[in-house]
Amino acid sequence: MTLGRLRVRLTLWYAATFALILLLLGAGLFVAIGTQVSRRIDASLVAATAAIERATHVLEAERAAGGASDAVEELHIPDRELYLFDANGRPITPHQADAWIVDAVRAAGANGSIDVQHETSGRHQLRLHAERFTGRSGTPYVAVAIAERPDIREQYASLIGIFGAAALAALVLVAVGGFLLARQSTVPVERSMEQMRRFMADAAHELRTPVTILRTRTEVALAHPRDPTGDTAAFQAIEREADRLGGIVGDLLTLARADAGERKVVRGSLYLDDIASQAVAAARALAERKGVALVVGSFEEAQIVGDAELVERLVLIILDNAIKYTPEGGRVRLDVTARDGKRSVVVSDSGIGIPADQLPRIFERFYRGDSARSHAEGAGLGLPIARWIADLHGARISVASDATGTRVEIDFPATV
Repeated sequence: MTLGRLRVRLTLWYAATFALILLLLGAGLFVAIGTQVSRRIDASLVAATAAIERATHVLEAERAAGGASDAVEELHIPDRELYLFDANGRPITPHQADAWIVDAVRAAGANGSIDVQHETSGRHQLRLHAERFTGRSGTPYVAVAIAERPDIREQYASLIGIFGAAALAALVLVAVGGFLLARQSTVPVERSMEQMRRFMADAAHELRTPVTILRTRTEVALAHPRDPTGDTAAFQAIEREADRLGGIVGDLLTLARADAGERKVVRGSLYLDDIASQAVAAARALAERKGVALVVGSFEEAQIVGDAELVERLVLIILDNAIKYTPEGGRVRLDVTARDGKRSVVVSDSGIGIPADQLPRIFERFYRGDSARSHAEGAGLGLPIARWIADLHGARISVASDATGTRVEIDFPATV
């Protein structure tokens, strides 16, 4: 899948997720409003039947005192139909009632109270509450209150429209923002893929040369008659290229494990001066073959915490580079210091130096400047490995260079 298609799919996922959230929110809001309206209607109907009961008590009292006022008929509650029935379901006021109301009254007379939802022929929803009570004279009655349940969609049409418009606008904003976010979030992926493509191309380029040389020398050796002297020279050349090829493959494997986080780091207390001494001993043979003087300067006791094998490889990479790019008769110096809260290894040489415009790129994988290519063999993987080891130990590598040579300083944090 291309990154463009990935961005589109991520945007669609963002928009679909947000649309689902809005849908659930709208549905929940609609249900909540409907529930709240129903509760309010039911509460008002209960209050209305209670008002009928009070009015009935007043009516009985007035009739007992000889009054002529009909308190129940005079009771008016806006948007509510009020009824008073006797215990047998006969209407007292008003004098007539629909059959479904009478059925509800009889059920309330038997059970004490009842709530009924009724749909009229005009598709209107009516809500009924009936309550049985006893008058002061001991006569049983049933009070009924009816209200029309409003259509939520009609009553809140403007609110629903506003919510829909806002949801649509929000969905558009989320789609645009999601696309921008997807594009921003895939930038590291795109950069990583580009680095991977460049890495693979560089690796193929670097491996092609020794493989071609190996194949060519092998074909030449096989094409000639067997000769001990010639065979020995051919095998030695093949061995050198095989060693070079093995070194490149080993460095590639190291970097691959570093990227995957598979290299286990064994941390412990160690001394930079001891590590540097071992690295100098390993590099001395190379310096002698090259005709370069390897000098040890300050050698202060410098304790750090780290992986001894990796730290030694870091120092050896820096020493190896310094020796490779120092002409015969030159000098490479190593110092170990413990000052200003730092534990440092400093390698300085009198080599060819690094042009200023190339300094920012020397830690890139497979990168070698023109001067480096013409003075020494290599695949450009040593310094990237050195940077990885330094980062792993919280160390900082600084490089200064001019026409008189190069100075590399590795600063490790001091142990507490």
